[in-house]
Amino acid sequence: MKTVIDPSRREIVETLEQLDTQLLWLSSWMIHNANHVREKRDGLKVGGHQASCASMTAIMAALYFHALGPNDKVAVKPHAGPVLHAIHYLLGNQSLDRMQRFRGLGGVQSYPSRTKDAIPVDFSTGSVGLGVAVTAFSSLVQDYLIAHGRMKADDAGRMIALMGDAELDEGNIYECLIEGYKHDLRNCWWIVDYNRQSLDATTADRMFRRFDDIFETCGWRVVTLKYGKRQQAAFKKPGGKALEQWIDGCPNAEFAALTYQGGAAWRTRLMTDIGGKSHVQKLLESYDDDALAKLMTNLGGHCIESLIEAFDGAQDDTPTLFIAYTVKGHGLPLAGHKDNHSGMMNPAQMEGFRKGLGIAEGQEWEKWGGLGDNLAARLQALVDNSPIARKPGEGQAGTVPVPARFPVPEGMEQSTQAAFGRVLLDLAKSGEPLADRIVTTAPDVTQTTNLGAFVNQRGLFRRQELADVFQKARIPSAQKWAQHAAGQHIELGIAEHNFFLMLTSLGLAAPHFGTRLLPVGTVYDPFIARGLDALNYGCYQDSRFLLVGTPSGVTLAAEGGAHQSINTPLIGMGQPNLTTFEPAFADEVALMMRWAFDHMQQPGGSSVYLRLTTRQIAQVARAGNEWEEDALKGGYWLRRPAAGADAAIAFCGAVAPEALAAWEELADDLPGLGLLNVTSPDLLHRGWSARRAARWNGSAATPCHAETLLSALAPGAGLVTVLDGSPGALSWLGGVKGMRVSPLGTDRFGQTGDLPDLYCTYRLDAEAIADAAAELFLDN
Repeated sequence: MKTVIDPSRREIVETLEQLDTQLLWLSSWMIHNANHVREKRDGLKVGGHQASCASMTAIMAALYFHALGPNDKVAVKPHAGPVLHAIHYLLGNQSLDRMQRFRGLGGVQSYPSRTKDAIPVDFSTGSVGLGVAVTAFSSLVQDYLIAHGRMKADDAGRMIALMGDAELDEGNIYECLIEGYKHDLRNCWWIVDYNRQSLDATTADRMFRRFDDIFETCGWRVVTLKYGKRQQAAFKKPGGKALEQWIDGCPNAEFAALTYQGGAAWRTRLMTDIGGKSHVQKLLESYDDDALAKLMTNLGGHCIESLIEAFDGAQDDTPTLFIAYTVKGHGLPLAGHKDNHSGMMNPAQMEGFRKGLGIAEGQEWEKWGGLGDNLAARLQALVDNSPIARKPGEGQAGTVPVPARFPVPEGMEQSTQAAFGRVLLDLAKSGEPLADRIVTTAPDVTQTTNLGAFVNQRGLFRRQELADVFQKARIPSAQKWAQHAAGQHIELGIAEHNFFLMLTSLGLAAPHFGTRLLPVGTVYDPFIARGLDALNYGCYQDSRFLLVGTPSGVTLAAEGGAHQSINTPLIGMGQPNLTTFEPAFADEVALMMRWAFDHMQQPGGSSVYLRLTTRQIAQVARAGNEWEEDALKGGYWLRRPAAGADAAIAFCGAVAPEALAAWEELADDLPGLGLLNVTSPDLLHRGWSARRAARWNGSAATPCHAETLLSALAPGAGLVTVLDGSPGALSWLGGVKGMRVSPLGTDRFGQTGDLPDLYCTYRLDAEAIADAAAELFLDN
């Protein structure tokens, strides 16, 4: 029996099908223009991914102009970026000038970027898999805000990822799935462009059968769109069942090759394999070669009607995986070819494509090129009336007031890690508005990074309340971690990618949901490297959070080399949109945390990273607060040098006692010796770089802070630099004023031992500092 489609629905389908064609043309032409039309001054390939765009145009047409609600947010797979820009070109949000400068300076970026593109971009993508997983964590943030009364439940949207099937090879996808299951994930769609081709090859044939199992086990609904309506109709005809079975059994690589070869090849192969079966030959003969090729590639991911039915059928909050079968390069001459990932149409092919669409030469950039006025008007009306056209822009969330000062934790001997925990606890008890906006998280290291007291005070977040069984049974425990909707700590498993994606999502609450959160995340310092890609991803889209790496360095002593960080000071210096401090004393921790909570909210602010230690050291007496301004610029003189002094010791963080001891030992032999506490190698180096750049960018050439500090020494003076980390984080200081440097630090893997042994072995003790000072004045 023939299916009858409502006339109004048929019109919607036909209009969306035409939008699919327009998106295919505009995205293909944008890439072609950049590679074959626009002048190339360097002779290099500009690139772009016409085939990857082509497999997504129907999915994106149906999603953006039919299914997407005004509060939904979408992470678009990196290689389909041109389709996203074509959509916003039709919406009037993207300019022709930027489209023409695709992958050029100031033009459309290679991959969707929140900070570099002019159109609304919900999530930056580019690092494969991260743009998928982040949507799950953003959905959890949305639930957090609703539970805390900072967002209306009716304003909830779906967090949607458009992903390539090769992204399912990424391990962070499955780490995310597990975490989402634990937190009862909802309002999340992942739509897989299942074209079965990656950069190097076709994907494994047997894997699609496993995705259902994996996702359903984690509480997801799986919707598979394998066949388009045209194929489904053919399967109902005599001989159609044999055709369906043949498609089901066809290996991915062979399906791709036949797609590229076209209708005649399809016919030959089908006749060879199943032509002798009842009614098959007659069925095939009812299609000419062109129609047969279109039938065989009418997969669910290219069928607008199938797509909107699937989207309309998932209108609840159950997390849903849509597996949309597609052909890479669908509708283009390179469809199905195994090399089409980075390939593109040549000028002759593009010319044929243009003519086939009826687009006049010189009208390539017209929104509705090749269409009559009536159809163009109908398409424009659909675009103008779509929910995405009414999507509000990202609002400016108000700033949360930060107290003028944070109380300094008391104690003659303290570690910076313990001081951090005490500052957070004091905030939790304070009743300050700031405390209510703090959200803490950690990858299963909450206790060992001194977040426990804050959690005791504020609780763990969980949408459904869960009692502390140990407390209920009156079993003594330092942890009193009630789990409830008002909790302010989100506990995570041991997966640093999840941790950084959670921080990223929390740090985007202000632009995404119009309310500001101040996320604080703790992780063992060496394991920052395990999630470095996700940290960079968060910083790239200007998420704001406070990252605390602790404990750090060989100062962990008995923990051994696997837990001793070496290069994290260099990571802090090299990571854009992340300001790094390494305080030595408790009052510095309080000062820098207060600064961080303010800086995270400023238009020109950034995320902040504190590198802390568990080593308890004697605190220094302060004569006043004059040191604070310099400390927030990157360093201050703990022992000011005499005018024109010949040497100074510059230290950072945990080695403060050794630096002080060495200074006291050398002060008599080196009159006027200075002792410089470098609180942020990052800020000092950044200031120095900006000072150098001022020579050629027209900025005012004012002295940088490092220059100002070191000007207290004589020209050609010597510096001993020392920190529990890579010596390169401080040794560059000699270049600021042309000084001799004797650098100390760790550039080898650590090992177990107690602190005296390790500091001696790795030349971080007072004796090593004294020896390094002596080296400055030797001839060799």
